Amino acid sequence: MTDSLKNLKLVNKDAFQHDLIEWFSNEQRDLPWRKDKNPYKVWVSEIMLQQTRVDTVIPYFNRFIEQFPTINDLADAEEEKVLKAWEGLGYYSRVRNLQSAVKEVKEKYGGKVPDTKEEISTLKGVGPYTAGAILSIAYGVPEPAVDGNVMRVISRILSIWEDIAKPSTRKTFETAIYELISHENPSYFNQALMELGALICTPTSPSCLLCPVREHCHAFHEGVENELPVKTKAKKQRQVQLASVVIREDEKTVIHKRSSSGLLANLWEFPTVEVTSPFMFDKSYVEALLMEEIGIEVKLGQAVGKIEHVFSHLKWDIQVFEGELKAPIKEDENLKVVSPEEIVEYPFPVPHQKIMKQYYHEE
Repeated sequence: MTDSLKNLKLVNKDAFQHDLIEWFSNEQRDLPWRKDKNPYKVWVSEIMLQQTRVDTVIPYFNRFIEQFPTINDLADAEEEKVLKAWEGLGYYSRVRNLQSAVKEVKEKYGGKVPDTKEEISTLKGVGPYTAGAILSIAYGVPEPAVDGNVMRVISRILSIWEDIAKPSTRKTFETAIYELISHENPSYFNQALMELGALICTPTSPSCLLCPVREHCHAFHEGVENELPVKTKAKKQRQVQLASVVIREDEKTVIHKRSSSGLLANLWEFPTVEVTSPFMFDKSYVEALLMEEIGIEVKLGQAVGKIEHVFSHLKWDIQVFEGELKAPIKEDENLKVVSPEEIVEYPFPVPHQKIMKQYYHEE
């Protein structure tokens, strides 16, 4: 056992499990994915909850399950409808991987989510955390589910000073959970750790006096709970300058489908180009880029506003122009001319939803 886990042997495991699970039994939030232990619903919720707050996820989860109530429904759905149901949640590769994995479950496992670590870990987009969450919550398998909340809680309980920003550190925490997890109720144990991290053992100003496992917490007793976990700062976001054009054509507008790979793949947007030249937002330069990259001949009008959108690794600064077509376009699977009624059927990323709301839909 590593030096980081030297305090593990000092923890009264039975008492720790009891205090944690009893608290969760009494205090757990009423969340829709907790109403049953359906592995498909647990899976969907865990994918949605990656990088996204619980309050944001709840309405998305309810709508998604209403639209795709079973594994077969999601496996058989058109990708565009699935992306539309996910619209606004971001990190779209999550739902593409989910649908891809669900198709494999339908074909290879007869629609039943695998209940072993070996099988479930082979599914696309199912990493160690998601696998552990599904196995423990839905199937009662004592498997760690280590996310940021759990690493924060355990780093304080055991006074672990390893940098949680390093991928290699996860192994330390998985080892700790294997030692601590309840074999009688791994579902509640893992969910309780997540809940504790979300509600009590928060990143700043943890509510130690309300904590059900305060007596077991080395960081609390050492007075260092605000110094843990150790986490190095992420690199600065890269800034990207973009120009988007809202083209009005007989009460219709032109929309363009993004590439099938990369950021926001297969989502729709107002025609957009990245500007890197010193000319930046010079209209003739942007018009030339729109012709070269998207194949549309546009006369740009006035700049009507700016949109900023922050991703985890980069920041978009979008200059929005009005524009009109100088020549008819040939519609295809990646370029459409749509009415205000039709445009709502297409999945758009958040920055282009903002453009639509502010500069396309007239009040």
